[in-house]
Amino acid sequence: MRGGDLDIVGQLDSLRRYARVLTRDPEAADDLVQATFLRAQERHATFAEGADLRVWLMAILHNLFIDGRRSERAAQARDQAWSATRPAFVPPSGEIAARLAQLRAAFLALNAEQREALHLVAVEGFSVAEAAEILGVPPGTVMSRVGRARAALRAFEDGEKETRSASPLRIVGGRDERQD
Repeated sequence: MRGGDLDIVGQLDSLRRYARVLTRDPEAADDLVQATFLRAQERHATFAEGADLRVWLMAILHNLFIDGRRSERAAQARDQAWSATRPAFVPPSGEIAARLAQLRAAFLALNAEQREALHLVAVEGFSVAEAAEILGVPPGTVMSRVGRARAALRAFEDGEKETRSASPLRIVGGRDERQD
């Protein structure tokens, strides 16, 4: 001990080696050693004067590793129990799968602004005002984007091809560069 503090840094190499044996992953081992140092610092008052510091630190490291494994197993058991209460997902087949793929392609074909606005409002259930705040645009802009996205998807559903030109805006008081 130095001045009331434990000299735990001198044990770094042996703690790292043992952590790597336990975890078989260098990054996980470093995380485990860091957690060990934190726990030792928090509980330095429980270290018995004259006891072997290395043994004490190895015990902390080992117990943290065991606790972590138990926690992982418990989380896996909870996940399995939860998934057992839910109906199994059945992927769509045949015509339904093809139709979903078409709808997905139509949604992804929307421009990014329309896709974002439609997703926030229609899928995530945000209000227009909330979506506007998320996107950093006025609510009217969100309403316009959602309206245009819905119109494009309706046109897709009706089998219509988009007939509007890629550049529907015209310069007022000037002339377009396009030669039709």
